[in-house]
Amino acid sequence: MKKLELSIIEDVDEIRNYYLEYFQTQEEFSKVNAYDCMESFFKTFNMHSQPDVILSDIHLPGMNGIDGIKKIKTKSPEIDIIMLTVISNSEKIFKSICAGATGYVMKDIPLPELKKAVLEVQSGGSYMSPSIARKVLEYFAPRQSVSDPLNQKEKQIVQGLVDGLSYKMIADRISVSHDTVRFHVKKIYRKLHINTKIELIGRYHKGEL
Repeated sequence: MKKLELSIIEDVDEIRNYYLEYFQTQEEFSKVNAYDCMESFFKTFNMHSQPDVILSDIHLPGMNGIDGIKKIKTKSPEIDIIMLTVISNSEKIFKSICAGATGYVMKDIPLPELKKAVLEVQSGGSYMSPSIARKVLEYFAPRQSVSDPLNQKEKQIVQGLVDGLSYKMIADRISVSHDTVRFHVKKIYRKLHINTKIELIGRYHKGEL
């Protein structure tokens, strides 16, 4: 089996060094590099051999992990990227997957399990920590129809959000105030039992509204 090159992008020194020291002792890896931000990673990205797998934090100073994934995938779509996080946030998970992440793990994952995740994605699979996998399943699971249907005004606002309009643009489109749009969005979220715009758009595209 070919030995792997691994890059770690993590701004917290203790965590970055913890991962670095572990993977440098593992025989499956020929080279392990560590960086404290995306900008540092990209300074060497085009100058040296590219990694097979990248472990990247989401919340980085400067360019965040999700934007970093998009840039990396644009340059080298064959690189596998596993996102590291301390919070299993549904919106972040969805955005990371859409950006091209092949794995998503909690930072408290045991090191042998993290190694397993790296080897899994490199062999063509994907890996998610159990708590994150549950979030993904909940996101895509069929939902019951809305018991309190949206009224015409709320449907117009939903359409505006799906079309990518700002609150002000929606207000201009349906001839109401900016505050009225904001009020109705909160009401829509309560009716649908959701917390983010991306969940709303997901429900819309699955025909649940």
